[in-house]
Amino acid sequence: MGSSTLNNRSNGHHLGVTEPISLSGPTEFDVIKTRELEKFLVDAGLYESQEEAVSREEVLGRLDQIVKIWVKKISRAKGFNEQVVQEANAKIFTFGSYRLGVHGPGADIDTLCVGPRHATREEDFFTELFKMLAEMPEVTELQPVPDAHVPVMRFRFSGVSIDLLYAKLSLWVIPEDLDISQDSILQNADEQTVRSLNGCRVTDQILRLVPNIQNFRTTLRCMRFWAKCRGVYSNVSGFLGGINWALLVARICQLYPNALPSMLVSRFFRVYTQWRWPNPVMLCDIEEGALGLPVWDPRKNYRDRLHQMPIITPAYPCMNSSYNVSTSTLRVMTEEFERGNEICESIEANKADWDILFEPYPFFDAYKNYLEINISARNEDDLRWWKGWVESRLRILTLKVEKSTFGMLQCHPHPGIFSDNSRPFHCCSFMGLRRKQGAPVHEGEQFDIRKTVEDFKISVIQYASLWKPGMEIQVSHIKRRNVPLFVFPGGLRPSRPQKVASISSKTKSKFKVSNVAQASDSYESLLGPQRDASVTDEAVKVKHISSFSSGRGEVEGSDLPIETSNMSDVSTVGSFEDLAGTGSKNENTIDNSRKRKLIEDTTDTHSGPKRAAVCLSAEGVEAAALQSIGASVPGEAGGSSLSTSTSYLKQAEALAIKRLTNEPSTGFTVLPADPDELEQYELAEQAKDSSVCANGSLESSTSKAVEGIIGGSHTSCRQNGVLEELEPSELSSPFTAIPPAAAAGQRKPIIRLSLTSIGRRNQ
Repeated sequence: MGSSTLNNRSNGHHLGVTEPISLSGPTEFDVIKTRELEKFLVDAGLYESQEEAVSREEVLGRLDQIVKIWVKKISRAKGFNEQVVQEANAKIFTFGSYRLGVHGPGADIDTLCVGPRHATREEDFFTELFKMLAEMPEVTELQPVPDAHVPVMRFRFSGVSIDLLYAKLSLWVIPEDLDISQDSILQNADEQTVRSLNGCRVTDQILRLVPNIQNFRTTLRCMRFWAKCRGVYSNVSGFLGGINWALLVARICQLYPNALPSMLVSRFFRVYTQWRWPNPVMLCDIEEGALGLPVWDPRKNYRDRLHQMPIITPAYPCMNSSYNVSTSTLRVMTEEFERGNEICESIEANKADWDILFEPYPFFDAYKNYLEINISARNEDDLRWWKGWVESRLRILTLKVEKSTFGMLQCHPHPGIFSDNSRPFHCCSFMGLRRKQGAPVHEGEQFDIRKTVEDFKISVIQYASLWKPGMEIQVSHIKRRNVPLFVFPGGLRPSRPQKVASISSKTKSKFKVSNVAQASDSYESLLGPQRDASVTDEAVKVKHISSFSSGRGEVEGSDLPIETSNMSDVSTVGSFEDLAGTGSKNENTIDNSRKRKLIEDTTDTHSGPKRAAVCLSAEGVEAAALQSIGASVPGEAGGSSLSTSTSYLKQAEALAIKRLTNEPSTGFTVLPADPDELEQYELAEQAKDSSVCANGSLESSTSKAVEGIIGGSHTSCRQNGVLEELEPSELSSPFTAIPPAAAAGQRKPIIRLSLTSIGRRNQ
């Protein structure tokens, strides 16, 4: 419930860029609900055992010894005298969920190795240290990723998963009491070192900026589990990762410093349901710093204006931690925030229990049309690298589809990867598709994304520095009824739940906690529609559940026949139908064509005094806030009752949230500009060394498309007619003349997609 030793707030001092929304302490109801929530998290298996905790500490201690031996070894090899060799030192730091104290059983540990100036990243860390680790029997699944945005070495040490970064400081000797929170540590550091240090610096700063660390940890553990259950926990897929959720939760803790986790969870959804993205979420003011490193500032940096959902890191240099979010993924998260808010309102009204909030999102029941991305290689090591590379590029497919259809076709990427045991060295990912809400359905309209998919597959291979023969990517269209069985728990397709409109009494889900614990182990079970049969009749009676459980706004209708010879054949042509579904209530707020863009040209937006409190527990402040909008204040007419006081407090809080979420943060506001993120991405890709694609060639039907891209032909990039295979005449063009009868029957848009497999010859 919070400990005095874990409290960062002193008397009269408040954390954050604004004053809190409420300083009210917990009620007896909050205490009860918090205990229920904590019990739910424990029963769900989110806490590691004491034995596993000890094992992690032992692994970290052993790893620290290894890097100390390593730095002495390379110092001696470089010819330094024995005194320098003995003084040479390296040190291991932790960050991420482990450092925050919210990791669960089996979670990986984010670690950072800090070394001296003569220990290089390429030759020493990724070569010499790699060799040392490879020779140790307790080290398995060793995978270096030196070309990543943040270079990392991944491996398992005595069964514990480790992500190891490296930071080369300008110091000759690394002291054991090194404080990496000081900005001076970044002096003369290269970009990779700055990014590597950023994880530790941000994690430590978050812990300094929350008023109560224990309440923060419980709330964050809850929100991380919720995000995984609902399929919105994945930075690489365009949703939010661990650091993003930590920052969002920390901001709520600042706004409600005396609240318990049950209230913090509720207010999380209440605040972010109303948040006017792309106004940024910040824990502290952005400071320019003395080292001149670039910080997030959309007024100066064009690329910063492209960000859909800015969540700014609190450590210098301040950056946007959520730059991967796209229009489509923001829509998905916004809808999930709305669902969470409605459920929490029912929980506060004692009409629902916590388990309903965490029901896994039935991804494969939510849409009628999906893209299936198949990834294959010749061996396990190749597949591990190839899968990671393709997964990191899937966000670009989302952006390309959004752009090529002018935002009319919306994508929902699944954050997990699935494997079919019957096919070795193969895995696949999925993406749900639907038509944008409110867009008119024109007779005979079609979405042709064949060229979009071809371009995506070409770019994946074209920029894959470690591509090998046998590494292939195939994209195919499947209908909901054709989703492969191996994506479902137990290989069984669940029956579709019934939809019920309303609720009249308190609903208690029979969702078993053991199922929740099992679901947390893998995305396959987390996101598959694995409801207990008893849940169908009970849990979905809640009004807000019925709106979301069987799909985000899907409209039921008859399935028109797919015009393709074989749905599983990647060389066939598929068509998508039944995409006239509805969408989010707040669709207009995140429409890319009207999205509000950032940063007001005002004075000193990066620093300055905190804004005045908009709602405090002090009666005078709340009364003034209510009187400013003409609301009644208890005690002015007829005295005050408990119900009146409660209503009064709710009005004050609602006003405070409205003011907070509708005004720009510390000078940040929207701009009318509508920059194109995909265009910036393509320019950046074209600026890379094109020697790989210039010397290579792609097979079969994509050779002309490759020549068009390499040759700089903008025309070929915009046309969809560069396919060699013959197509049925009725599918040869989306705009060919068709008989009137056929035109009358075509009421829903279809998407035409070339599903040609791409490979690259070995040079």
